[in-house]
Amino acid sequence: MNRKKVMTAFATAATVTLLLTSCANQEPAPGSTSAGSEGSNLNLDIPVLTSIETPADAVLPAGDGEAVCPSSTTLGYIGAETGANAQLGINIFNGIQLAIDQHNKANPGCQVAFKKFDTEGDPTKATGPVTQATKEENIVGVVGLPFSGESKATGNIFEQVKLVHITPAATNPGLTTNGWTTFFRGLGNDAVQGPAAAQFMTETMGAEKVYLVQDDSDYGIGLGATTTEGLGDKLVGSDKVTTGQKDFSATISKIINSDADAVFYSGYFAEGAPFNQQLVAKGFKGAFVGPDGVKDDQFIKQAGDASNNAFFTCPCIPGELIPDFAEAYKELTSADPGTYSIEGYDAATILLAGIDAGNQDRPTLLDWVNNYEASGLSKFYKWDDKGELQAPTVYGYRVQDGKIVPIGAIGE
Repeated sequence: MNRKKVMTAFATAATVTLLLTSCANQEPAPGSTSAGSEGSNLNLDIPVLTSIETPADAVLPAGDGEAVCPSSTTLGYIGAETGANAQLGINIFNGIQLAIDQHNKANPGCQVAFKKFDTEGDPTKATGPVTQATKEENIVGVVGLPFSGESKATGNIFEQVKLVHITPAATNPGLTTNGWTTFFRGLGNDAVQGPAAAQFMTETMGAEKVYLVQDDSDYGIGLGATTTEGLGDKLVGSDKVTTGQKDFSATISKIINSDADAVFYSGYFAEGAPFNQQLVAKGFKGAFVGPDGVKDDQFIKQAGDASNNAFFTCPCIPGELIPDFAEAYKELTSADPGTYSIEGYDAATILLAGIDAGNQDRPTLLDWVNNYEASGLSKFYKWDDKGELQAPTVYGYRVQDGKIVPIGAIGE
């Protein structure tokens, strides 16, 4: 792809303000908070991020407004719309919808349709919707699937028909080791997030004793392994739970007995919220740290006041700090951007840019993504031959005043 040509076409639309985390405006969290098991005192006086900058050359959906394409041209979203962890999927397809709306408003000659397929986030249910989508020849590209388990279960279906799909959220490292040529990951994987999470807990937060709990999903297992390796001798114990579990008392007893000052939960918010609620109710005074699968407003709603001890890691940028994007997203959805909203937006933008450039069938759009090299709102997009991004960033977040607020890029 001719990067100069793409940048010229989109430069006039790129008006968002720029400030990378290394030079971001930050303000201290209100006061230092003592936390942890009896006798420990974590460092929680961590500055929060108040603004970020996106690249001035970011590719945006509107393009140059001159695109022409067949009226049948369609992009798809395949992933959770319902189910226990549906909110992560909703965040994504709202971002996709915003990108397509902005594109179609600016390009009367290219009205791209959008079709959604619900998997409920369940690997056992995902094959049907994916098969259905791949049979609809008007669908030339897909954003999804959000979760690692369903991505693993369906990758071969996409591969058989050479339909390009960009996941904004699935992070299990093994997904890019299957020889698929159609799978692209729009964020860092858990081989990146796990060590970053360990660094966040032990260096940024100052945790000396971390207890790790993982669920039985492909995501939880993979992230649990890489985080365990990163923690080294700061790991004082670990336990396993199951998807759908309601009672965590046995695991909580082990945590209390370990005198851990932080707990890392490798799983999703549907179980993470009641787990932390029960943990706090049993007297745990330490920090609860969850990854991107837990980082959602639904966690706060479900955990209630117990969520005040919560921190998160995520290979996702805080889209709420990008004013133009956040304002447009809220106008569309009546809600602030959520986890992976902006990654969904960027993924859709990449596919729309390809369509605008004349890549309007499956083979040529796949080739476009393979050779893509340009900035989006959330990061620079260039993939290796396995579909992994180069140099992805992991951010830290915390719950403050009933909201999830960004702390900044881990390690910067």
